[in-house]
Amino acid sequence: MLTMALESHHRPSKMVTAEQTSIWLVAGWRDLWRHPRLSLAFGALYAAVGAALYLGLTAMGMGSLLLALAAGFMLVGPLAAVFLFEISRRIEAGEAVTLALVLKGVALRSAQVGNMGLVLSMLLMAWLFAGLVVFALFYPPGYPLPLDSFFTDVVLKPESFRFLVVGTLVGGVLATVAFAISVFSMPMLLDRDVGVIEAIDFSIRATLVNWRTMIGWAATIAIITFFGMATAFLGLIVALPLVAHASWHAYRDVAGKGR
Repeated sequence: MLTMALESHHRPSKMVTAEQTSIWLVAGWRDLWRHPRLSLAFGALYAAVGAALYLGLTAMGMGSLLLALAAGFMLVGPLAAVFLFEISRRIEAGEAVTLALVLKGVALRSAQVGNMGLVLSMLLMAWLFAGLVVFALFYPPGYPLPLDSFFTDVVLKPESFRFLVVGTLVGGVLATVAFAISVFSMPMLLDRDVGVIEAIDFSIRATLVNWRTMIGWAATIAIITFFGMATAFLGLIVALPLVAHASWHAYRDVAGKGR
């Protein structure tokens, strides 16, 4: 059944260039300010969740988990951005944009979005588990640590070189897989009447075809998100909608404008 699905829906992807990433960002910025209250409201919601996690983990002396969760957020980012994708889809289609209509549009694809969310959640669990395993291989019990202790006792010590190399490699592999699976699949689930398998297949193939551009695009998303978090999460109010709206336009260029 899986083979039949892939063979019957083998949609071609288009080549994109690194120069187009700036066009996506400009288009994303334009979408953000077409309906700023709605876009910024979603951004504020996600920023509030991030701030709450920071305060909670810090209070429990588990601040080092913030690093894993911050990186893990990149894995499930497309799920968080689904409502912002729907805003951009409606803008492009010339449809009305209200909170009720955006929620309704996502609800119509709730089964597919939910299944994709399950896949991304499993990747997040694998990310966190891999982080704990790597840490346990190099350090005695006592993790997670407060954030300041993690930097002074782990990251900044010369003997931590092997831990950092192995952790970076393991995290890099999982992040690459998650990015390839999700970068175009979630927008496609809103844009076209397809299933999760077809959307994931398209996303992976499109990423492989455009791997050079996608490396730069992934780095751009990471940098914007990092600076959003570094401003006490306030920057995420703008950063997340910008990235989400721009990612919609990236998908549309790769998938083609026709449906």
